[in-house]
Formats: sequence, structure tokens, C-alpha cells
Amino acid sequence: MPDGPVYPHDPIEEIAPDLFMVRGSIRMNALGRITRNMAIVRHQGELDLVDPIRLDAEGERQLRALGEVKRILRLGPLHGVDDPYYVDRFGAELWAPGPSETHPEPKIAQKLDPDGALPFPDAEVFAFQGTRQPECALLIRRDRGVLLTCDSIQHYGDYRHNTLIPRLVMPFIGFPRTTVVGPIWLKIMTPEGGSLKSEFERLLTLDFDRLLSAHGSLLESGARDAVARAVRKAFPD
Repeated sequence: MPDGPVYPHDPIEEIAPDLFMVRGSIRMNALGRITRNMAIVRHQGELDLVDPIRLDAEGERQLRALGEVKRILRLGPLHGVDDPYYVDRFGAELWAPGPSETHPEPKIAQKLDPDGALPFPDAEVFAFQGTRQPECALLIRRDRGVLLTCDSIQHYGDYRHNTLIPRLVMPFIGFPRTTVVGPIWLKIMTPEGGSLKSEFERLLTLDFDRLLSAHGSLLESGARDAVARAVRKAFPD
């Protein structure tokens, strides 16, 4: 299986006990790169990569020093370009809430389900109901609660790792420097004539204070209130 390219990224950073992140990027089209993030959960020497991104040689050395890569957790169906690399190189299992039309390979080994067991403790799967494709979020109950999302909720404290043109246009296409319900995601995932407002209201019943999405930057505190504001803006009365 051919390897995809490695895009610029930061070193691995610990953001909570045995919870790490990599802030990186991906080329979307000829106009340039946008941010892309990966979370890493460690438990008893095993690593689970959430919405994984490929790392350069030094980043992969740091990853191996943390533990053994056992699984990759794909939260959203629009992500997954680097999943085959981790399955092929590390023998990792793919866990996901369901199949992806965009990335049908590799095959899912285990379904991410609110009623199913996770490979690490102090965590909970939130599955969006009624979306056109399966998507979930992951609550890590460490350090005041960290909510991991893919495209559904995004936070932009800055535009670092975005190239020039994306930096200029993002505020005008629904991605200002704040917390947002992903507008492109919302358009793709909402059934015709339907609404996902109640799903975000259900998400807000979770207890979390920090947010790391697959795009943007880490929101260090006040995340639940920030998400509530984003939901009110996305679904005005």
C-alpha cells in the first residue's frame, strides 16, 4: 500500500496525564494547507491514535518512545487518509463509528459505540444520531474533561499551520477565530429537511472544560460554554 505524504507538524505534546496531541496540517487543494490534529491516548503502554496523521521520522521516533501503537480511532468519516499507513506499518486496528464513503479502506475492526467497551478507562463515546454518515466524539475524563471531536465542533485560537490563502479566507467561509459547529460538516451531515440541533444539545450534557478537534487549536478552558455559544449561533431560534 503506497504511503501518503508527511505534512508539517509540531512535536508530540502532553496535554493531560497520558493524553497527547500533535498539531499538524494537510494539503486540501492547490490553494494550500489547513490545520489537522491528532490525539494520542496511552494506557498501560498501549497507544490509541485518534484521527491519526502521519509523522516525520523524528515524530515517529517520539511516538514509539511513548508506547506501542495498537489502535487508530477514526471519529469522523471525512477523515482517514493516513489510516492505511498505521494499519500497514504498525498492525493497528481501526475503530470507527461506521463506514466512510470517503475512505472505505481499511476495514473497521471494531465499532466505536456508546454501549461498547473502550480500550482505555475514564472515557465515553458520544455518537451523533441522524447524521448522513456515522460520526462520534470522545470524552476523556482527565484534567477537567477533554472533549475530542473530528469535524462537528472545531476551535480556532489562531491559524498556525494554515498557508496564506486559507488564513485569509477562513473567516469568510465560516471558520473565524472562535469555536464553531463545522459549517461544511453540518451541510454534508444534515439530512434533507432535518436538523441536528438536538444532537448538539445532547452533546452539551457531557461534562468537559477542554476541547481538541481534528482542525484548529486546543481550547484550554471554558470549552463547554464555548460549544454552547457555537450551537446557539449555528441553530438560531
